[in-house]
Amino acid sequence: MLKQILMATGAALICAPAMAQTPPQVTHVQSVAELAAVCDPQSHGVPRLEAIAYCQGFLTSAGQYHALLNPQGVATRPLFCVPNPGPTIAQSGIAFARWARENPDRAREPALDGLLRWAQASFPCAAPTPAPRRAR
Repeated sequence: MLKQILMATGAALICAPAMAQTPPQVTHVQSVAELAAVCDPQSHGVPRLEAIAYCQGFLTSAGQYHALLNPQGVATRPLFCVPNPGPTIAQSGIAFARWARENPDRAREPALDGLLRWAQASFPCAAPTPAPRRAR
């Protein structure tokens, strides 16, 4: 019995450092800093994959919502205009994380606000061309 207790204690001591380094599961982000952390995670293994999936889902849904609000052929001006072809969702997540590091004053802003600021800075829309004047 003592041998089993010692083996269990030894296993716990060996596993404790690895368990302490495991980042929490990503379930929700609120700020620019939190979104940037999941878009460019420093962890490894399953938590890293979960973080990247969360980031890509966040960016995809925000982009789809923006596209629904600004369909082609409608007079409203979109907030940003991604070129065709645009970057991959993975490239976008990494670029957003880099932007967040370069703009630490935005770290506490809501995640979506920061994402839209990044998109506007990265993919500005061309200035609208004035409609041709009709001769009278």
